[in-house]
Amino acid sequence: MANILIIEDDKVFSELLVMHLEEQDHNAYIAYSLEQAREIIHTKAIDAILLDNQLPDGLGIDLLKEIAEPSFQVPVIMITGVSDNTLAIEAMRSGAYDFIRKPMDKVELDITLNNALKTHRLSRQITAIIEGDDYQINVGQIVGNSPAILDICKTIGSVASSNAPVLITGESGTGKEVVARALHNHSGRSGLFLPINCSALAENLLESELFGHDKGSFTGAIAHKAGKFELAVDGTLFLDEVGEMSTALQAKLLRVLQEGSFERVGGIQTLHTNTRIIAATNRNLKEMIQEGNFREDLYYRLNVVHTHIPPLRDRMDDLPLLTEHLLVKINNKQHTKVKYLAENAWQHMKAYQWPGNIRELENILTRASVLARTDTITADLLALPQDTDIALDKTQINVNSNTVSLISLDDLEQEHIKSILEHTHWHKGKTCEILGISRPALDRKIAKYNLS
Repeated sequence: MANILIIEDDKVFSELLVMHLEEQDHNAYIAYSLEQAREIIHTKAIDAILLDNQLPDGLGIDLLKEIAEPSFQVPVIMITGVSDNTLAIEAMRSGAYDFIRKPMDKVELDITLNNALKTHRLSRQITAIIEGDDYQINVGQIVGNSPAILDICKTIGSVASSNAPVLITGESGTGKEVVARALHNHSGRSGLFLPINCSALAENLLESELFGHDKGSFTGAIAHKAGKFELAVDGTLFLDEVGEMSTALQAKLLRVLQEGSFERVGGIQTLHTNTRIIAATNRNLKEMIQEGNFREDLYYRLNVVHTHIPPLRDRMDDLPLLTEHLLVKINNKQHTKVKYLAENAWQHMKAYQWPGNIRELENILTRASVLARTDTITADLLALPQDTDIALDKTQINVNSNTVSLISLDDLEQEHIKSILEHTHWHKGKTCEILGISRPALDRKIAKYNLS
């Protein structure tokens, strides 16, 4: 049995939570505002907190930052309908135990809450032991709403501020550099983010790029050159396709990870670096270890924190958001004005397996946008394989006719806002939280689309 504080202004939702928690033999308290929450926190022995973000007198994330002190130690689980991945990252950075999106799964809540309570009990036991023995202890934009993307955002928020190396795995084109940049941007590091593709350079050039070289160290070395480890001081070095690095360079990289020191090519002076290393690969490094092509000790040094990005075909729920995001990017960059996707184009995109992942998606949308003679992308402009298994809705589209059903971004937005309003029973506060927009912005969109 544990004392759980629910900080949530939706009375129906919070009362349902109370009923569920009591079925699990917990005691539950409800705070409908930050003010009530602070009063309960200071007067009750709370074992865990379930925290919403949008509250009548402020943001839950601000309360999280306020109470996330070493002396408090109560696990906080944020439960919110907001679709902004930045909030998930910020919550984990600010000390949240976990982050769950609404509508939530009760099994997921129970598992997360039980793990949080176990951690809380263990931390209190450790603290008691330490105090009893008179010791002192000092305690890029990611697009998507799929569970896999949320897990990646939570990992970023948990480890961004540390110095631990991170290994990012995933197929080519899944967005490994985007995740690496997000790690750097949320790390608080003052230095640069410097990416280098280990497969794009010959071994001697890659060594020079990483460690630099002294004048005269090899033919063509007419001047001193600083390497990435020097240039990325107080920053992050992103080693893309690290599996392509030669075993000789792997040994030198291992030394940097172990000792934080290196020499330039042809140099004798030992230099030191505090650069944080993030590595990425689309290869199976464990298989490479067995084949003798990758050092096992380097693997464990790089794989302190591991995050895997699933291929696009395994998170197709993110396809609408990715498409909208990329079309805005393409229109700005290529000076195109695409506003619509023909229904046949959308059906082809949903049925395609995307072996090249997001990189392929962006390439195909760019080509289609540039070639489009109107503001609409049709299936022929996508040039996707013809043998794609597509089940078209014949009531919506007739490929042989001259008419096609069109889906505009405005139509998609209108339907989405309407469905969220109906889901929340026209609770505008909750609708704003789910959509990630302000109340005035919601009112303008309701008026624009004549919703009622």
